[in-house]
Amino acid sequence: MFSLQLRMWLLVTLLFGIIYAIVVVIGTSMGVNNFYFYLAISVGMMIVQYLIGPKLVEWTMGVRYTTKEERPDLYRMVEDLSQKARIPMPKIGISQAGIPNAFAFGRGVRDGRVCVTEGILNLLNEEELKAVLGHEISHLKNRDVLTITLLSVIPMVLYRLAWSFLFYGRRRDGRDNTMLIGLAALIFYFITNLLVLYASRIREYFADRGSVALGNKPAALASALYKLVYGSARVDRESIREAEGLKAFFVNDPSRASHEIRELVQLDLDRSGTIDSSELALLRNKTIHVTFADRLMELLSTHPNMLKRIRHLSQTDMAG
Repeated sequence: MFSLQLRMWLLVTLLFGIIYAIVVVIGTSMGVNNFYFYLAISVGMMIVQYLIGPKLVEWTMGVRYTTKEERPDLYRMVEDLSQKARIPMPKIGISQAGIPNAFAFGRGVRDGRVCVTEGILNLLNEEELKAVLGHEISHLKNRDVLTITLLSVIPMVLYRLAWSFLFYGRRRDGRDNTMLIGLAALIFYFITNLLVLYASRIREYFADRGSVALGNKPAALASALYKLVYGSARVDRESIREAEGLKAFFVNDPSRASHEIRELVQLDLDRSGTIDSSELALLRNKTIHVTFADRLMELLSTHPNMLKRIRHLSQTDMAG
């Protein structure tokens, strides 16, 4: 966990360093001495996102919170996992979204929320569902939900800066630096966005490992991921588009499911619709080949390549 937190906070430092440097350049070129004003705006946007972020997720996904009396089975699993993770019991929500998935969000560990969609409840068995819940509990334990929220603000700020300066117009004194500033902001937008995507991918690996550390079998999580990909591939495109903005919170990227299912079906040797321990063990010693196109797609994705991700699970020690 320390390794993940170290990487994430190094990324936060790097990205905010980029923002600071750009603010300095902009302030200097515009002759503004108090350029900290622009930095304050950036921090203000981050605070606003921090405050209203959970509500936006709730509204977008149609989350309804449930109770122990209403869903004792779900409550029992989350309670057991949160006790093992030594974090406060999170709120449990159910989303009406048809996409089979789960997600965690909140302003911190004490404000944690773990949600599942109706689709996932009808798709996974209890062992697989608990492995997925362990993945989401690990996100809360690792505190990466807050960090990824902070990180995601940086490209947004740079995009707005690029848009503003590219269409700002010439300065009255005849010196036109706005186009150069806008182009620089646009370039740094793409760079920082790639760094945010990298942060999003590594947190998925750590959450997978965290689920196993909480006592879930690697094969159960691998099988759950396989089923989620298969289930997402059957969902209509419109439902996937509606949740596009929140896919970084999901266990897997539903927009890539149609492509991923062609790779993962090769792991299901007995065509049972699951990936059992023996099939996972075979993958452990197998060399996997990821094409250049897949590597490029992964570079631009919020989630790791699923074949690589399940390969990592096959190498995970159950003892944690």
